[in-house]
Amino acid sequence: MNNTERDLRLEMLNSLLTTPHRKLEDVAEIHKTIIELDPLFYGHLAAWYGKNGDVRDHKEVFTGNLLASALTEHRDAGFMMLQEFPPYQVARIVDFMKQHRNKMPRSARTAVRRYLRHREAKPEFFDRAALRGRKAMKHLYATLHIKPNPRADAILFKDTPPVGSLAYAVKVLAKADTPADQARAIVENKIPYTIAIGAVTQVTPVVLVALINAMSPQEVINNLKSLKERGALENPDVKVLIDEKLEAAKSDKRVSALKGKVAAEAAGLDAETTAKLEQVMDAQVKQKGSIKKSTALLVDKSSSMDAALEVGKQIAALISGVTEADLFVYAFDTMPYPITASGKNLSDWDKAFQHLHAGGATSIGCPVEAMRLRKQVAEQIILVTDEGENTAPYFNAAFAAYCKELKVQPSVVIVKVGYAYDMLERKLQQDQVQVDTFTFSGDYYSLPNLIPLLSRPSRLELLMEILETPLPVRNDK
Repeated sequence: MNNTERDLRLEMLNSLLTTPHRKLEDVAEIHKTIIELDPLFYGHLAAWYGKNGDVRDHKEVFTGNLLASALTEHRDAGFMMLQEFPPYQVARIVDFMKQHRNKMPRSARTAVRRYLRHREAKPEFFDRAALRGRKAMKHLYATLHIKPNPRADAILFKDTPPVGSLAYAVKVLAKADTPADQARAIVENKIPYTIAIGAVTQVTPVVLVALINAMSPQEVINNLKSLKERGALENPDVKVLIDEKLEAAKSDKRVSALKGKVAAEAAGLDAETTAKLEQVMDAQVKQKGSIKKSTALLVDKSSSMDAALEVGKQIAALISGVTEADLFVYAFDTMPYPITASGKNLSDWDKAFQHLHAGGATSIGCPVEAMRLRKQVAEQIILVTDEGENTAPYFNAAFAAYCKELKVQPSVVIVKVGYAYDMLERKLQQDQVQVDTFTFSGDYYSLPNLIPLLSRPSRLELLMEILETPLPVRNDK
């Protein structure tokens, strides 16, 4: 693999650490480049990311590009991948293809038609899709000129849902006279929280119990602030149900690893509930792999590096929960600050980092020198920095001395924050050090994507794993 090919592939992996927040054009260009230059790798990367990735925007771009590809294998894989998305994402994939690829091949239209017909054939499946993604479903029928069957037409376009449909049950819920009747309607029909909460007239504990029973673990996490505002956390019986959902979230594959952190911050939750959400995060991160190599995490705390401290804290919490080897954590400016936490939760690392503040000049080599003196052997080093340094010991010199004395050759991962340079990485490449860089753009949802990258013995093995991931095969030919 020549340097250009390797850099392109690693740049693609780097882009997977960003979350575009529905601005698909922000990542579309790197996807477009690699599918043109290395379509074989891109197809397998799409399949690998479908299994291992968290960022929905990237999954949508992967699927849209496969559906628009000139390769039959890509189109077939995209055909099958599309069937697994909820309606709002299918609508976004269609819009992406039209707006950014300027094409909507016949096979892609057929994929959407099959998607809609499959749901129409199963009334309960269709009703839930239509209730949660009504606007998206209507958009798919209209934009691709697909005629709905009579039942779908009545629910989506005529607003005359038939008796027995979920949409009809929502109308009944809105007319229910008592909380008991409302609760019964919610339980019997499993009406989603976001729909039911707008239809009920009074949110009593009885209604809350019904609502929470109908919610998935991810829905409970997403709506903790709303539930708290309605007194759910103050009622012992209702709180028990919420705790049960959070316990189930630990093993639910649909739960996002860092949604719990964001939910806790948004809702201002009590310490007990926050701890449960951190346990959910730890359990979800562990499913992404375990780190078997001793690791050093070096976090820049020099001037203007407040963001590095926050990112470093998050990475420390992620790694400590999944590592099976030594973890050495240092913050640094012109001197190293060893950091230890009393536990593995984010709250433990919050406390460990709480008295550190950004300021001072920068010596990225000083924590490496400290590790050399303390005989702390790391097989991989993670730097959270903007790569700027202006004080000795400089990283390259300290790294060379560290490798020579401890007889180790760590790989280096640079997580770039702020207005980052590339001086350090270029020097390391000149010295033939294995170095990979990932640009953090401010989105903490993307950080768990580091775990699969850190858990592999080498970048080559990660690339081989990606190439060995089979593409989905269309099963209706």
